[in-house]
Amino acid sequence: MKNILNIKITIILITILLPVFLYAQIGDPSNIDPDGNAPIDGGLSLLIAGGIGYGIKRIKMKKNIEKF
Repeated sequence: MKNILNIKITIILITILLPVFLYAQIGDPSNIDPDGNAPIDGGLSLLIAGGIGYGIKRIKMKKNIEKF
């Protein structure tokens, strides 16, 4: 019981204190895109690749279950 309480307290402290360390530095204002467009290609391609990989994994798992 005491171990579970310690784990809960640790998780709560981490979630409260973590944003303090995650502040980003202010960038150079001259590098701001005048159109206000944000690049989405890098993250979007990673999400698509992850979705394809997850779909392949699920299909393989379903085929293994059907064999038994």
